[in-house]
Amino acid sequence: MGIFIKHSKISFKALFKKYFLDENYISEDQLGYLVDLVRTIRPKKMDADVTPVLDAYIAYLTENPEQKKIIANYLVQLFSSRKLFNFLSNAGILRDSFFMLEVKKRLFARILPEQPGIASLEYILVQVFYKHDDYKWLLKIPDAKIIELNDIFGFQSVFKEVTNYSLIGQITTSLSVLGQRITGRVMEYEVIKMVPEYDHFNNLFESFENELQAVLKKVRVYKPHYISSSDENYLKTKVQLQKCYEFVDLAFKNSSKYGISMKVNQSLLRIRQQLQRIESLLEILIVNHADDQILSAIKAWRLIIKLNSIKNNVGQLINESTQLISYEITKHTAITGEKYITETRSEYYHMLKASLGGGFIVGFLCIFKLLLSGVSTSEFGHAFLYSLNYALGFVVIYLLHYTLATKQPAMTAATLSKTLEEDHHSGLGYHEKYSKFSFLFARLFRSQFIAFIGNVVLAFPVALLLAWLIDLTLHVNIAEMKADKLLSEINPWESSIILYASIAGIYLFISGIISGNVANKLKHENICYRIKENPFLKNTIGAQKASKFADWVFKNWAGIVSNAWFGVFLGCTGTIGVFLGINIDIRHITFASGNFALGLYGKGFDAMPIYLYLVFIRRIYYRIL
Repeated sequence: MGIFIKHSKISFKALFKKYFLDENYISEDQLGYLVDLVRTIRPKKMDADVTPVLDAYIAYLTENPEQKKIIANYLVQLFSSRKLFNFLSNAGILRDSFFMLEVKKRLFARILPEQPGIASLEYILVQVFYKHDDYKWLLKIPDAKIIELNDIFGFQSVFKEVTNYSLIGQITTSLSVLGQRITGRVMEYEVIKMVPEYDHFNNLFESFENELQAVLKKVRVYKPHYISSSDENYLKTKVQLQKCYEFVDLAFKNSSKYGISMKVNQSLLRIRQQLQRIESLLEILIVNHADDQILSAIKAWRLIIKLNSIKNNVGQLINESTQLISYEITKHTAITGEKYITETRSEYYHMLKASLGGGFIVGFLCIFKLLLSGVSTSEFGHAFLYSLNYALGFVVIYLLHYTLATKQPAMTAATLSKTLEEDHHSGLGYHEKYSKFSFLFARLFRSQFIAFIGNVVLAFPVALLLAWLIDLTLHVNIAEMKADKLLSEINPWESSIILYASIAGIYLFISGIISGNVANKLKHENICYRIKENPFLKNTIGAQKASKFADWVFKNWAGIVSNAWFGVFLGCTGTIGVFLGINIDIRHITFASGNFALGLYGKGFDAMPIYLYLVFIRRIYYRIL
């Protein structure tokens, strides 16, 4: 420890001689001494203790009073007349209502940070504390050490005066600006629409701003330039601030009823962030005892340094911006997923019936795709035709309330997640806590099994029967030319079938997100009410039919859009793979059974190697397990 302190003393002396000659600062870089001083103190590991280095610096200043005086004057001149209120009003707060634009700005700022004007305090912060985790070790410095340094330098209290460039003066300016911005932002129509419960919402924020201005007036005009926590205006401001928080919380909560767009989500987040900034800055102005002034000043500088470090945090932005919308989408998907899980015997047989219907439709789709593959067109022409075939087929399956087994995992995953979360917060014992999940998983397994059986059992004979009927009536074996390709595509030794099936699984997940997003927009844009009350529809088809059509759209439109896009994804993947020169395609178990039937018919049953039968039976066996 002694060697370390001695080494630090020598470093501090050498550092002084590098930048000072007598009382003059000789370097062209005005920040050079401060940058090197922080670099000397900054630990190599963020969890390291910097107290020994600070003790060494304090000892150096105590033993060299003349140098201490020069350094103190240097720091006072360096920090005086520096603009700060823009930084306090903006740092870390959303600047744009467009999510991707905000992400782009922050990512670019992380790579090439913004450089503020030289006259601002932010310029010093960016140049000196340029590492994004600097605030971590700075926040660990004990208050006692900072107070000791302050006493050695003899700095005056920040509450001594309120000017345009003093710390307290700029904090009050920032508070005033933030209050006005919140009042203006909350008046936006999209924000108002989220909280119809507040008939006089504008009075709420106007009252908050009025109380805030009363506090700021006291701080600016009356000495000492701070207030106590028992101040009447401050207490009223805290009450109004809490009501403003409740307003924002209610707006977010109402998203389950009215939906929410990314722009509104960003606006509400910005209001909340500005309220939190006001709360943080107000705490700095609270001093109950004269001796606590230095502690408030320390709190202010800790906040300033932390804001400088986290102002371009992309992870936090993404988490806050997408959390609520992701929840709404997931909740819709979870509700949809519940339909794919059977509980009673009648529901089980109903699922079998629905899966048989899905397999029946897929048998036709296999025939249509085979016929479309013979159309003379470009690769992208085939992609369009395949996409149209898949999309229309999936939409028909959805509208007829049939099911595909592969649709279940993407939808029921959200249901399982929802159940796990509910069990986790149930407060029950370990065994009781997850009982609901275990029963649900068992029901899900049975439902998945019967849906798979129904799909495969009917897709195979339907495709085979249709190929035979076409051959019988038109005397054309439509699968003869494609038989080898159809069989090799489902042969695990001749194709990347597992990779292709995984790609189809990703598309199922994306289609689930699309479904939730469309359902959210239907609520937020009030589409069904618009249809129901549309004067043209009411006068042409009647109010009753318009209402029924609106209900139909509300129940089915999200599913139609997601199934249509799922079909487009499946139809385009192979062509995109050819265009990009990469090995990607899709495989779907129900379509594979139909294609297997067509391959058998096209090849001639007697000419089929027995191992292909075994491969198909083995795939079914492992799928069941």
